[in-house]
Amino acid sequence: MGRTSTARERLLDAACGLMLSRGYGTIGVAEICARADVRKGSFYHFFESKQALTIEAINAHWASQRAGWVATLRGDGPAEDRLERFFLDQAAAQHTARTQNGAVNGCLFGNLALEMSTQDAVVQGRLAEVFDEQIDLVHATLTEAAEQGAVPAPAATRETARAVLAQLEGMVMFAKLANDPSVLDGLWAQASRLLRS
Repeated sequence: MGRTSTARERLLDAACGLMLSRGYGTIGVAEICARADVRKGSFYHFFESKQALTIEAINAHWASQRAGWVATLRGDGPAEDRLERFFLDQAAAQHTARTQNGAVNGCLFGNLALEMSTQDAVVQGRLAEVFDEQIDLVHATLTEAAEQGAVPAPAATRETARAVLAQLEGMVMFAKLANDPSVLDGLWAQASRLLRS
């Protein structure tokens, strides 16, 4: 028998889903509670504010995503192959979202960063920490790829890792804008050129 989700978990799932599809500013606590099938009064038993829920939603979403990032980027095989798999996985996730939900929702962290960068310093700070962790994971794999001779040694910097992630986030944003995941089909080829430029 499957495990029944708790009210807190349902609130987090509802918040992630709504923020991913619609953003932060257009949703309220009442709508999150309705989506989660949780009474509004119960919301404040778990979270002191919408901001606190947002931080927890970011944490939960990243914990789930981070496991996949680590499995791919620190997995077996040559480092460059792992980087390619990582990019292909990111594109595949947007294709799946479009097929299942009828929309390319993009990246929760990128969406929130664009919407809230000047509105909420606490959320902004947590998003910056998530992106720093992502950059570190890519940087470590780039370093391995350089040691294996697959990419030029000057490309194995944290700045390049940031540029590679910026390429990914930017293309995901364009796919979301067009509601067309095929925008991402050449993503690895573009990133590979970036590493060798």
